[in-house]
Amino acid sequence: MKISVNIKPGSSQEKILENEDGSYTIYLRARAHDGEANAALIKFLSRHFKVPRTSIEILSGHTSRHKVISLPSDLESK
Repeated sequence: MKISVNIKPGSSQEKILENEDGSYTIYLRARAHDGEANAALIKFLSRHFKVPRTSIEILSGHTSRHKVISLPSDLESK
């Protein structure tokens, strides 16, 4: 399953919002520096969707705030 996310690094709290178009806006405390926000994103999504971190992959947007993320396909049936 692929999802589109818009990251807001350096936020005061961590939360996730689902947008009307099916994409997500994710607020992270980690700063966008040396991959810290990407690592925090994977950790956050792992907790939110209750899947192992190793099953989450950033497909595109490694250096952008707009990313496409790959999640396990069995989430679609949950």
